Amino acid sequence: MIIRDAFPSDEPLWRRLWDGYVTFYEASVPEEVTARTWERLIRKEQGMFCRVAEVSGEVCGFTNSVLHAGTWSLGPICYLEDLFVAPERRGRGIGEALIRDLLNMAKANSWSGLYWVTRSSNTAARSVYDRFIKADDFVRYRMDF
Repeated sequence: MIIRDAFPSDEPLWRRLWDGYVTFYEASVPEEVTARTWERLIRKEQGMFCRVAEVSGEVCGFTNSVLHAGTWSLGPICYLEDLFVAPERRGRGIGEALIRDLLNMAKANSWSGLYWVTRSSNTAARSVYDRFIKADDFVRYRMDF
């Protein structure tokens, strides 16, 4: 398994995985937003970046993250916004490897923190996440415009 930055040529495979991710969360993302998201990820605009997991030459998982400043630290903080592994590849350590990749990047680049959210009912993912750290007691409030 190789974990690496996404290349522009990865777009078709990323989009297949992205569609699976959006479907999993019972959401819809307009094509215009998906296209702009990919563009920002590839160009690393606004702190956004994408890492992919490649197994036997096939991209089978990704993380989409946003590196940003914080008010409680000097170094940047990484928000792991999206993590997805192809259903047929799950249970093989790919999700864990993608998180470890971000942890290695955090240490190498002096990030102050790494955080992410998931649905409380996403028990399969939470079993992986709990190997790294237990969920805290914060409650998220969200307004969409």
